[in-house]
Amino acid sequence: MPARVGLVVSKAVGNAVVRNRVKRRLRHLAREHLAVLPGSAVLVVRALPAAASSSYDELGEDLGRCLGRVLS
Repeated sequence: MPARVGLVVSKAVGNAVVRNRVKRRLRHLAREHLAVLPGSAVLVVRALPAAASSSYDELGEDLGRCLGRVLS
């Protein structure tokens, strides 16, 4: 079974437009990291309210840093 990613973006992040933008960005960024995850891994990413004002690059750096911690 391949690795899977779940996203949790609550209403605290913003309205529906903002939440969907954060989800799209995180989904795309997580796709890039699926190859380094073990085969049956399930990764759950919870977006905090600060994600609404973060740029794509900032989200990518945060996700990469967190995955580095998890995988080490």
